[in-house]
Amino acid sequence: MGLLSGMTVLEIGGIGPGPFCAMLLADLGADVLRIEKPGKKDAGFEERPSASIVGRNKSVLTLDLKSPNAVEVIKIMVRRADAIIEGFRPGVMERLGLGPDNLMGENPALIYGRVTGWGQAGPWSQRAGHDINYLAVAGALSLIGRKGEPPTVPLNLIGDYGGGGMYLAFGILSAAWAVKSTGKGQVVDAAMIDGISSLMAPLFEMLANGQWTRPRGENLLDGGAPWYDVYQTKDEKFLAVGAIEPKFYAAFLDGLGIDPNGLPPQYDHAGWPVLRETFSDVIRQRTQLDWMTVFDARDACVSPVLGIHEAAAHPQMKFRGTQVDVDGVVQPAPGPRVVAEDAGSDDVLDGNTGTDAPSILRAWGVSEEDIERLRTGGGLA
Repeated sequence: MGLLSGMTVLEIGGIGPGPFCAMLLADLGADVLRIEKPGKKDAGFEERPSASIVGRNKSVLTLDLKSPNAVEVIKIMVRRADAIIEGFRPGVMERLGLGPDNLMGENPALIYGRVTGWGQAGPWSQRAGHDINYLAVAGALSLIGRKGEPPTVPLNLIGDYGGGGMYLAFGILSAAWAVKSTGKGQVVDAAMIDGISSLMAPLFEMLANGQWTRPRGENLLDGGAPWYDVYQTKDEKFLAVGAIEPKFYAAFLDGLGIDPNGLPPQYDHAGWPVLRETFSDVIRQRTQLDWMTVFDARDACVSPVLGIHEAAAHPQMKFRGTQVDVDGVVQPAPGPRVVAEDAGSDDVLDGNTGTDAPSILRAWGVSEEDIERLRTGGGLA
């Protein structure tokens, strides 16, 4: 059950944003079938997220797409699909005989979701790349890091999952809305450089308004401002401070026990080194727990920097059940939440929802004759 209950999605196996997009749809109730290829990918990446967190709430079928029998079966199955997701380099699905023209010929209402780093066309479309490369070319990486240091390598949340997986999910659901009125499918070309640029819209606004004029690490939200930064505590843990607005800044200074009259003005850039040194010296005098006892009583935009294994126990995270334990594996709960009695379950299933190949194939409209052909003629791993 869920908001997307009744939506059927074929996910052509890969790593990164495609499986993540499919997980988001499955978490909200879509019936997702992941088509995995036999074996594993090299370089240490697991090619089978069916047994992982991003593989939850999905059924799994292993097919060798290099087999003509498997290709024909995909064409049969896609007739019952609302959407298909793939994340190969441009042209790969076409060479397999599974491109948009092939599959939308079988199902004119199909939404064909494609996610790549560079996009389906252009001078760099065939280049290899990873999150860091897409961030670099889109301009985001140049903004991340400390003053006087090279750009900092961030987690691959911005490109792969924000600008990739979520961007693709948004495109698929937008296309699904259009299908309701037109009956016509769409090809969704979700390029991570596009998604990253979209996420940067507020920064472009700040640039246009003259609010982001200094080099990396010297601006409002990049660690340049001393009241929007991270500080080490006595026990070598950290506090995150986001006291941008004057009322929060005043509460922050009050919690630290600092008289504002003895400090440079908050937005006087020339005085920022003094503010940073003052805050650092004071915060290092007490433990993280001590400081949170202080700031729990003040609305100052101060929070503890928690480790990934600590976060689930935080009172707010625990109250919302933001992270859940499924058979000893801690993972994010499905979301976003919808406040309605009939919105469906937000349960996380353990692993996948089914791997029995004949049963899956029958449910997707594949005949016994075609199933037997897969078994004996190749294609069903």
